[in-house]
Amino acid sequence: MQLRTALIQTDICWGDRQANLAAAERRLRTLEETDLALLPEMFATGFMTGDVSAAEPMTGETVGWMRRMACETGMAVAGSVIVRDGERVCNRFVLAEADGSLAWYDKRHLFSFGGEDRLYAPGRERRVIGCRGVRLLPQICYDLRFPIWSRNRNDYDAILYVASWPAGRMAAWDILLPARAVENQAYVLGVNRVGTDPTARYDGHTAAFDFLGRPLGRVPDGREGVVRVTIDTEALAAFRDRFRAWADADDFELLR
Repeated sequence: MQLRTALIQTDICWGDRQANLAAAERRLRTLEETDLALLPEMFATGFMTGDVSAAEPMTGETVGWMRRMACETGMAVAGSVIVRDGERVCNRFVLAEADGSLAWYDKRHLFSFGGEDRLYAPGRERRVIGCRGVRLLPQICYDLRFPIWSRNRNDYDAILYVASWPAGRMAAWDILLPARAVENQAYVLGVNRVGTDPTARYDGHTAAFDFLGRPLGRVPDGREGVVRVTIDTEALAAFRDRFRAWADADDFELLR
């Protein structure tokens, strides 16, 4: 099984949902032979931690736009959105399929250094999402620093990280993405933004790695662009069968 992905590194206009969705739509409509298009964290608004006025229900404009784009282009569309779910506001990874179906994951590790934990509710469960026969573990930005949460139990093929990771801490991003690929024997796709917002500058470093930690592609730093990567589950399964490090991993239980 192969999943053809497009990792979209883009600038984001602060708080301007219409401008951001229009720019993303223009980019999506240029893609061909793509199964999954991946957008950055809070791609419709920018990374808003001190204000949740942009929060939308799952029936709101951004998720509706994702479903429409998936339906019209035939590809799955994913990224994170500020979602109001009852009394909770979540930083939610949403994947919209061409048939209108949705799957999602709420960010577990909220960025307390930037105040995200004050207004957002943390996710309660780790989720694996199926997309066209490939098992995907969605993660959001700060989750990258917490390896137990992404530990592979032989239950996924690739980790997807969508991020607003600032330029001042890019060294950690560049180290941890391939580390997660090696330790989990899985593909790793990391999508970051470029540009600026009121608190940070972003330099991109959108990149993908195979199950050996080898680079598969990268968008040039500091510029908008797309990198195309194919996830090959047959190659992955053959490697895992030959080198069964995953079977020797320590058992553990998450207490909260």
